[in-house]
Amino acid sequence: MLQQPKYLVTSTQASTSEKVRRLMPLSLAEAIQEAKDELYRHQHADGHWIYELEADCTIPAEYILMNHFTGEIDDSLEKRIANYLRDQQNEDGGWSLYTDGAFDISCSVKTYYALKLVGDDPNVDHMVRARNAILAHGGAAHSNVFTRIALALFGQVPWRAVPFIPAEVILLPAWFPFHISKVSYWSRTVMVPLFILCTLKPTAVNPRGIDIREIFTIPPEDEQNYFRITTFLSRAFLWLDRAGRTIERLVPRFIRNFSIRKCEQWFLKRMNEEHGIGGIFPAMVNVYESLVILGYPKNHPARLQARKAIDNLLVERGDSVYCQPCVSPVWDTCLASQALIEAEEETSPELIKALDWLAERQLTDEPGDWRYYRPNLRGGGWAFQYSNYHYPDLDDTSMVGWAMHRTGKGAYTGAIQRAADWIAGMQSNNGGFGSFEVNNIQYYLNSIPFADHGALLDPPTADVTGRCIALLSLADKDKYQLQLDAAIKYIKRDQEEDGSWYGRWGTNYIYGTWSVLTGLELAGVDPSEDFIRHAVEWLKSVQNQDGGWGESNDSYYPPKHWRLFPSTPFQTAWALLALLAAGEVHSGAVARGIDYLLIQQRVHGLWDDRNYTAPGFPRVFYLKYHGYSKYFPLWALARYQNRLQQNHQ
Repeated sequence: MLQQPKYLVTSTQASTSEKVRRLMPLSLAEAIQEAKDELYRHQHADGHWIYELEADCTIPAEYILMNHFTGEIDDSLEKRIANYLRDQQNEDGGWSLYTDGAFDISCSVKTYYALKLVGDDPNVDHMVRARNAILAHGGAAHSNVFTRIALALFGQVPWRAVPFIPAEVILLPAWFPFHISKVSYWSRTVMVPLFILCTLKPTAVNPRGIDIREIFTIPPEDEQNYFRITTFLSRAFLWLDRAGRTIERLVPRFIRNFSIRKCEQWFLKRMNEEHGIGGIFPAMVNVYESLVILGYPKNHPARLQARKAIDNLLVERGDSVYCQPCVSPVWDTCLASQALIEAEEETSPELIKALDWLAERQLTDEPGDWRYYRPNLRGGGWAFQYSNYHYPDLDDTSMVGWAMHRTGKGAYTGAIQRAADWIAGMQSNNGGFGSFEVNNIQYYLNSIPFADHGALLDPPTADVTGRCIALLSLADKDKYQLQLDAAIKYIKRDQEEDGSWYGRWGTNYIYGTWSVLTGLELAGVDPSEDFIRHAVEWLKSVQNQDGGWGESNDSYYPPKHWRLFPSTPFQTAWALLALLAAGEVHSGAVARGIDYLLIQQRVHGLWDDRNYTAPGFPRVFYLKYHGYSKYFPLWALARYQNRLQQNHQ
C-alpha cells in the first residue's frame, strides 16, 4: 500500500510565468508532443498520477474546528490554514462554494468561526466584512444542517437546532422506511459516527472559549426557525423528529449503550487504515471526534490511524495550507492514461507501469457495502482513492477498464472481464447506473430534516450510465446486450429537452453530454439518430465566440440549464470529445474548438484554469480537479489528430 506523508503534496499550482500563453500557438502535432512530455513529467515513479483536489473553504475551516473540538491545537499550522481562508474571501465579505460563485452562508459561518478560533480579531476589516455579509443573509441560524451540528457541538446553538438522529437508528430493520443501506455510501459513512455525536451531545473543549453570538440576528437560544419546511412530506418528517425527541427519555440505558456500541463497531470495521473511512474528510472527522469522546486515548492505534488519514489530506501552498476533501489517484491515473494512449502509436513502458499500478488496486473479494443488495455478485471494481475497499465506484471502474482495453494487452483481459461483470451486476432496475449503489432511489428520504443538502442518495445518472455503456460495449457487446439495451433506453428517457444530458459528477450539461455520446459511440449507436443529432446541435449552439466551451456551476441552480460562461480548456475538451464521438471531425465547431485549445496552451506544455470543475454534491459542495486542465485537452487534441488520419486512410 502506498505510504503518504503528512502533507500529501506541495501545491502544483502553476507559477505566474507558467500561466503565460505562447506568443505563437504550436502546430497540432507539436502541441500534442509537448503536452505529452509534460504530463509524463508529472507521473510518479511507481506509475501513478495524482493532482490536487480542492474544495471550498468549508473543509479547511472544519479542520480547524476539529482541532478546537478536541483541544489539539497546532498554532503554526492553523495560522497557515488561516492564510488560505483569508485569500479565498470574496469582495462581498463572504465565501463561495466555487470560483466566482454566490455567497454561501454555511461556508461563510464555518470560515468566520475558524478564523476567530485561530485568533483573528473580530473587529479587523476582513472579519467585519464577513460578519456583515452573514448578518445580511439572515445570520448563522440559516446555515445548513451540517454547520448547525458543528455549532451545537461548540455550544453555539441548542441541540433542538439539529435533527434528531440518535444512535438507535443503527438498529432499525431493513424494511423500515429509513435504513442506512437505503442511503448513499457517503451519507452512511458520515451519519453513523454522527449518530454517536448527536446522541452523547458532547461539548467541544474549545480551550480559548471562543463564541460567535455576533453573527446571529436572534439569540440562538431564542431562534424558533432552524428548519425549513417546503413540502407536506418535510413537515411530516419534522413532526416525527419532534415526537422522537419527546420519547427519547423512555429509551432504556442498555439499548442506548448497545446502539452506541453498534455504531462504533460499524465504523471501526470500515476505518480503511491510514486512508480513512470512506476516503472522505467529513466522515473521517466524525469518526475521529467519536473516538475522542468514546474515550480512546491519544496513543490508541485506531485514533492514531484516524488522525493520520485526516492529516494526509493537507496540502502546502507557499505560506498557506489547505485540506483536501479526499484524494483522486485512481481517477487521475486512468484519465491521464486515456489521454496518453490516444497520443501514442504504441503503448509506452511508462503507460504499462501506470496500468499495472491500477491493476494492483482492483477490488475483488473485499467486503464492500454494495454486497448488501448484491451478495452473490463477484467483485471487480476500483475505488477513487489509494484505498477505499468498502466502496468501489462504477465510474472509476468503467474508466479504468476502458483504458486497459485500449492497450490491447492480454495481461488485462481478466481484470477487464471482472470489472464488466461487476458493472453489469450493479445495473439499477430502470436501466441506469449509479456511482456506488444499486436502485438507490428512495427519494422520500431527501425530505427528512437531516437531508437539507438534497444529496442523501446515489440514484442512476446519465454520465455514469454513459461510462458503463462504454465498458460493457468494449468488454463483450454480445454478452451484455440486454444490459446495454436497457441502459440506452434509460439514456434516451433521461435526455433534456434541449438535447443535452445532466452531469452529476462534472460541470455540467457539457460533461453529461460528453459522457453519454462517447459511450454511445462505443456501443455502435448510429450517430445519425435523431436524439444524437439533437445533442450535437445543442453542443454547437452553446459554443462561445472564441471557439471554446464553458459552463458555470450556476447551472445546477434553477433554472437548471446551460448559461453563458467564459470558455475553459477542460470543458472545451469535453465538448470536442463528444462531437468527435458523434462523427463531427470536419465540422467548423470542432475546428474552432481545436484552435482555442492550441491558443490556450501554456509555455509549460499543458493548460491551466481557475474554475471548479465538478460538483461533489450539486448546490452544496464543489470540487476543483487540478488535473482536468492537464489531461483532458491533450486527450481531445490527440483524438482529433487520430480521427483526421483515419479519414485520410
